[in-house]
Amino acid sequence: MIQHLRNIRDSIIKTIDLFYFPFLQFIPREVFRYAVTGGLNTLFDLTLYFVFYRFVLDMQIVDFGFVAISAYIAAFMMVFPITFITGFILAKYVTFNASELRGRIQLFRYGVTVFGAILLNYIFLKLFVEYFGWYATFSKAVTTVIVVLYSYLSQRYFSFKTARLMLSGKASE
Repeated sequence: MIQHLRNIRDSIIKTIDLFYFPFLQFIPREVFRYAVTGGLNTLFDLTLYFVFYRFVLDMQIVDFGFVAISAYIAAFMMVFPITFITGFILAKYVTFNASELRGRIQLFRYGVTVFGAILLNYIFLKLFVEYFGWYATFSKAVTTVIVVLYSYLSQRYFSFKTARLMLSGKASE
């Protein structure tokens, strides 16, 4: 089973790296892999968000009796656990596989950085939808751009801590 998972990981890496050549002179391989895996996970997130917001929740407030949650926040809360898992797996095994940190430390740190991303998502969704009057899906897309920048920097320098490895030349290219 483990070997099968390694083969899947290796196939994903090889597929991503096939498209790296045109970017070779402009960005490091790790950044390219982050862009691809993060882009795919973000596309997955936006697709799930749209489906949950429009069709599952029918853009209606979710009323639990003791608290009511707007549909756009409820959709975010439903999608988050799914993309948290897919994001961590892609970051750990595809993007930042040169990290020497233990898996449980990576997961804890990833959780901390993701908590920051949740706060940013909540703040910007509230700001864009309620104060700027933007459409929820467009607001989510703009919020995602902001959060992706935060996420890359925090994952590279904190969660998976590969920045020092890259500078010392220990990372596999």
